[in-house]
Amino acid sequence: MRVVILCGGFGTRIREVADDIPKPMIPVGGLPILWHIMKQYSHYNFNDFVLCLGYKAQVVKDFFLNYEARTNDFTITLGNKGGIELHTSHDETGWKITAADTGPDAMTGARVRKIKKYIGNDENFMLTYGDGVSDIDLKALMRFHEKHGRIMTVTGVRPPGRFGEITTDPSGLVHSFNEKPQVSGGRISGGFFVCRREVFDYLPDGDDLVLEQDPVVSLVRDKQLMVYEHEGFWHPMDTFRDYKYLNSLCEKGRAPWQVWRK
Repeated sequence: MRVVILCGGFGTRIREVADDIPKPMIPVGGLPILWHIMKQYSHYNFNDFVLCLGYKAQVVKDFFLNYEARTNDFTITLGNKGGIELHTSHDETGWKITAADTGPDAMTGARVRKIKKYIGNDENFMLTYGDGVSDIDLKALMRFHEKHGRIMTVTGVRPPGRFGEITTDPSGLVHSFNEKPQVSGGRISGGFFVCRREVFDYLPDGDDLVLEQDPVVSLVRDKQLMVYEHEGFWHPMDTFRDYKYLNSLCEKGRAPWQVWRK
């Protein structure tokens, strides 16, 4: 089954971190956040990736074209009969990566529509954003999707709190001080979708097509959208503060999304 990852946005809200690379390539723990997302899918044996590229697409292409040299010791022989001999290995053996340039200005729905040919005849495919990490059980998500039989499943998460939360009794005595709480009510889309191929019927031509607007509204109208509720860790990388937070979790060895290390 293919895993489609949206990697084409400009990342305007996080330009203070890096304005010369696309947001999915911003490093977390020394490697692009995109790599972390792919590692999570691979942990659940989803290894066939379609990357929807746009802004600075060549940066992503170069990373994977040079992946073996980046991650292995090697000996290179120059000349017409030369070649590269790898001396070590990595854990990403078997990943299949399709780098699909979907254009610098295309919106999310247009990007998904443009990679239809890479889905082949698969009945379902997975879809997510290239800038958020989670410890979601992707096999459980897939089972949920297959059981209900509708066109799309979205993972509903509780957004991380941006401010500290203090709870008190009526006298003002503090009961708890939570530096990074999660909101107690309501959910937002955390990405990590599963789609039946019929979703392409909801994606008309046009680079201005936003997946989360008319297509999703139409799916809701037709009773074809289900939510998989995830209570565990989820965090986007939208701002410099998010960048610092996710890197701090890596530095402390407390990155919940790194399920492959458990």
